[in-house]
This record gives sequence, C-alpha cells and structure tokens, in this order.
Amino acid sequence: MRFGIDVGTTRTIAAAVDRGNYPTVNVEDSLGDSHEFIPSVVALEDGQIVAGWDAMKRPDNPTLTRSFKRVMSDRAVTALTPVKLGGETRPLGEILRAFARHVLRILESYQRDLGDSSVPEVVLGVPANAHSAQRLLTLSAFSEAGATVLGLVNEPSAAAFEYTHRHARTLNSKRQSIIVYDLGGGTFDASLIRVDGKHHEVLGSLGISRLGGDDFDEILATCALRASGRTHDAFGARAKRTLLDEARTAKEALVPQSRRILLMLNDADVTLPVTTFYEAATPLVERTLEAMSPLVGEDLRESDIAGIYLVGGASSLPLVPRMLRERFGHRVHRSPYPASSTAVGLAIAADPTSGFHLRDRLSRGIGVFREQDGGKSVSFDPLIPPNTSGPVEVTRRYRAAHNIGWFRFVEYSAIDDAEGFPGDISLLAEVKVPFDPSISDVDVPIASYDGPEVEETITVDADGIASIRISVEGGVTVEHTG
Repeated sequence: MRFGIDVGTTRTIAAAVDRGNYPTVNVEDSLGDSHEFIPSVVALEDGQIVAGWDAMKRPDNPTLTRSFKRVMSDRAVTALTPVKLGGETRPLGEILRAFARHVLRILESYQRDLGDSSVPEVVLGVPANAHSAQRLLTLSAFSEAGATVLGLVNEPSAAAFEYTHRHARTLNSKRQSIIVYDLGGGTFDASLIRVDGKHHEVLGSLGISRLGGDDFDEILATCALRASGRTHDAFGARAKRTLLDEARTAKEALVPQSRRILLMLNDADVTLPVTTFYEAATPLVERTLEAMSPLVGEDLRESDIAGIYLVGGASSLPLVPRMLRERFGHRVHRSPYPASSTAVGLAIAADPTSGFHLRDRLSRGIGVFREQDGGKSVSFDPLIPPNTSGPVEVTRRYRAAHNIGWFRFVEYSAIDDAEGFPGDISLLAEVKVPFDPSISDVDVPIASYDGPEVEETITVDADGIASIRISVEGGVTVEHTG
C-alpha cells in the first residue's frame, strides 16, 4: 500500500492512497484515544529509543525529547551528530531510524486491518530549503526501517497538489500560479508554483530553516512568565518542557474570537490578553512575509497568482491569516486541514493513477571553493545555479594545476557578494584528492604542479540528493553522496 508521510517537527502525519481517496491514518495512543497524527518525539526506555505515542506513555520521562527534526537544519549535521535525550545522547541517525520504525509499525497495522500485508511504499516530505544531508538522512531512515521509499517531495509542492485536488476552480487562464505558505512546527517554506491542469512546475522556493510553531510557543511562555512576574526564575529542563507544553496547548486552542489566554504555571493560573501574545509574535510572522516577498513580486493584484495557500500546523494561529489578509486581501486561503494538507499532497504524489505531475526546481545551488595560486588564495565556482530544474548532472574536465585538489563543495541560496562569492552556504562535502601520484598523505602543503587531467561530476537526483565524483587520469577516483 502507498502512503504520503509528512515528518513534521512537532507532529508526523500520514495519508493513505485508497482508490482516488487520501484519508489520513488514525493512530491510537496508549489510552486508546484516536488521533490523526504521531507526535514527533523520542525517549529512552531501559536504554532503548522509543518514539511517538510509545514515548508519550510517560510524559514525565526526563529523556523525552521533542523537535529532534530541528537538529537536521544545522549545516554540519551527519548521522553521527549527537542528540541530547535528558542526560544522555544518541546519534541522530539512530534516532531517525527508531522514529521511522515506529511510524512504519503504525502503517503496517493500518494495512493489516485492510487485509494488506505488503511492504509500505512511501513518498516523504522535506522542507523546500532542506540541504542534501537532511534529505539523505530522511530517506535513509525510512529505507533502513523497511519501507520502499518512492521519493522525496518538497512540502510546499505537495501542498500544492492538495490545493489543486480540492480547489481547481480557482485557477484559470489568467491566474495559473499559487504560492504555498507552509508554516510548520520548526520551519517556514514558501513556493511559487505554476499549475497547468495536473501539471505543476515549481518556479521558486524560499524559506527559513529555523522558524515555526516552536518559536511561537517560546514567545507565549515568555509572555506568561512576564505576566506572573517570574521572568528571572530558574527552570530545570523538565519544568521548562512542561511550560512549553502548556503554552503549545493554549496556543492551539486559540480561535479568532479569543480574547484571553489561560495557562497553568506551577499550579497557579496565569491569564494574559491575546493582544499581548500577538504583539510579541508579530515579528515572527513579518519575517515570513519578508522571506516570501521575492515570490510575490511588487503587486499581487497585477500578477497571475490565484492565491496564497496557508498550510502547516502553525498557520492555524489566527494571527497568521489575519496578517496575510491585511497585506494581500481576499487572495489568501487557509487550508481547511492545514496540518494534514502536506501529507494528503504527498499521498497524491504517491498515487500513480492521480495524474498529477511535478517539475520541481532545486531551491539551492551547488558550488565549490578550490585553491588557486599554489594555495595562496581561494576561488569559488558556481556549478549548479539555484532554481535549476532537476535532476541535473554537470561535468567539468580540466588539467590539474596543483599537487593536491582541495574541494569544499557547498550548497548556497544566492551569489550576493560583489566578488562573486556566495552568502548563505552549507557544507556538502570537503574532499582532498592527490593529483600528484607520489603523494600518499593529502595533508601536505598545496603547491603548483603540472598535473593530469581531472574529471569532476556533480549529480543531483530527482530527490534533490547530490553526489560528487572526482576522477584523476591514471590515478584515484573519489566519490561522495549527501
């Protein structure tokens, strides 16, 4: 059976492919209550990692850890990156595999109830601005847990499928594009997507890798402490987690008519006006609008954009649609199912009979820093520009000018320096290759050298995962993925 899985920062939601329908998968917690999500949490039980609802059986567990997905936004993340679980740590890769196994057990149970014993086939969602390491870690976790991973789709792109599936009538010959505004628990993404029937082309994607519902929870908790005169109180990890849980519950209960927020702080009720929280949270929403503005252009009314579609659990906060409607008017539409919109879109992408087709573009480019002038300076070569349609392969051949090739391959969002260097970058791979065949230790000084021919190939597959291959004529070949 096929599923779309939206692995969110705070909640993970799966939708099934069922004869043209895409229902979300209901999950029972330890008390037998049904939910349409799996909490994105992990904990330790007898030294073993447990995840989701299994981890939530003991909400007072000192190792209970939320929002572990946020670790993957770090530019230097690997499968070995340590993640704190209370006073202990576990490698990120191990945590992701444990969480993936928990999700798959739930999907397998769902299948068994339908008399289906096949291996789950899944399409996974990733943030539009996710770097290759984050994509590879997500894919590997579910593949190693036993799923057949059909592919990765950027989350706003998946939500656009859901929009077209439900709201095709809003698109016409004059207005053929939509902007998906995806504000989740830990990340913000926006994508401009042109729609031609069931064919979607992503024209551009922008985002903020560390801005989401978790940040609104922090702000509300701070407002509550200030209102109670306890701003300077010292909180242990468990007390801080309880306060954030209380803030999250109170935030998610807000409706447009809400006037006051009630929180429990150490057995004492704290009440504050909704306006106090909204004033403190407004700069976060303004940051999303600023990040999205290049996709909107100068005037939304003069564009071919049919609407801005709000998805992601954090977009349910009434402040978010209100601020967007104040800026863009009636073309702002909030999904009736903002939390599950991406999962439904991923299920549509997984359904071979849906007819939906996506032509995505890489939101981040790939370039390389390399030595020049005998190691006295560094040059930057942009190999694959941002917003290039993928999959793509670029090959360069040249004669080596140094005894050692020292390559720092990076992903970048734009060339914003007058000298042609990138601004925002994340390291893809650092590779040293001996061009001089007599060299066995690449950590020797770099020097000028009339060397052999070198072939350098960069490949980005349909899932946005980059691979590097460097071959030296008559010498070594070095390969790196992710």
